[in-house]
Amino acid sequence: MVYVKSTPFHFCMAGVNYRKTDGHLRSRYALNDTQYENLLQLAGSFQVEECFVISTCNRTEIYGTTDNVHKLMQLLCTHTEGDLPGFEQIAYLKKGEEAVRHLFDVVSGLDSQILGDYEIVGQVKKSVKIARQAGMLGAYTDRVSNLAFQCSKKIKTSTCLSGGTISVSFAAIQYLKENLKTTINQNILLIGTGKFGRITCKNLVDYLNTKNITLLNRSMYKAEALAQELGLKVAPMEELPNLLKTADAVLVATNAKRPIILKEHLNNGREMVVIDLSIPFNVEESVKELSSVNLINVDDLSRIKDETLEKRNAEVPKAKAIIDTHIQEFFEWVSMRRYVPVMQSLKSKLLEIQEAQPYLMATSSKSTEKRIQNAINGMVNKMRRQDNKGCHYLEAINEFMTVTA
Repeated sequence: MVYVKSTPFHFCMAGVNYRKTDGHLRSRYALNDTQYENLLQLAGSFQVEECFVISTCNRTEIYGTTDNVHKLMQLLCTHTEGDLPGFEQIAYLKKGEEAVRHLFDVVSGLDSQILGDYEIVGQVKKSVKIARQAGMLGAYTDRVSNLAFQCSKKIKTSTCLSGGTISVSFAAIQYLKENLKTTINQNILLIGTGKFGRITCKNLVDYLNTKNITLLNRSMYKAEALAQELGLKVAPMEELPNLLKTADAVLVATNAKRPIILKEHLNNGREMVVIDLSIPFNVEESVKELSSVNLINVDDLSRIKDETLEKRNAEVPKAKAIIDTHIQEFFEWVSMRRYVPVMQSLKSKLLEIQEAQPYLMATSSKSTEKRIQNAINGMVNKMRRQDNKGCHYLEAINEFMTVTA
């Protein structure tokens, strides 16, 4: 598809995701909310005009408007455990249309680790909201993100790209069903009751048909509210070491910088399944050395191949066609942006003419506004066909004077 790209457009992105890196390496470039907010405060000093960051278990990506994508990379690495040279070795960089398309693919579920997984939408909306509150969401990033959300909604409602029940959290439940001897009377711990933890918790209740679940969270009130809603048990984080001694399955959906479950916590010979849904990993990697513990992470869960994914693959062309339409709309909007100064100038001039000639005031203000808008629209349409601002500007004034005289 051919897009209108006559306006200088410095939208670009840099990121790492599951395609080239494992969870351990991705975790070195993950951001928590506090790090993200602090990063946004530094954006201006890196000549980044607008930006937002997506940091999930599958990716860390920074998007923004700047004339040099490397400035985005430098900005991101000011608040990551990993350094800039390491990021440069594994990162992918995209500019202009390519960056726009990548964002649309991400928000629409085409670039998800499990095709069609829409849990990413809520995470991106949260990231955009934080950027807006920090004053870092300008005209371009606001427009492109809004259109990406609209596109995602259109794909979800008019295709079967998200058909069936396949997501990372659901894959965790499927894994438990296949790897626990039984799901009846099994002691299940769910650590972390944020948005992702809540989704996982509801899947546990719905698909394992069990209420023998204990919730733990650093903010007790969140765990208590969810436990009350679903009829589950709750315990303080201080009880975690003791609870692990009797657990059959543990799901970790926290956002700690360091592991909260250590090898020493599980070195008692008890057989159990531990699923680490966190990035950075919140279960110590050495737990894999325990023969009694079956430890898997988000990368392991993503290797799902079944009929649902085959059906989703068949919907990809439809989704891409919808994305093309929304990207075309975005670049048409970008093209119109270059006419804003002359549009504002013409409007001011026509208002001056109206005020300077009392005999024109016989018409209503609403009628005057309509004539002014018609003159502006006419000028813009002519400029889009033939870029000759000065002539079309004068023509618009003459036409306005002719109509109102």
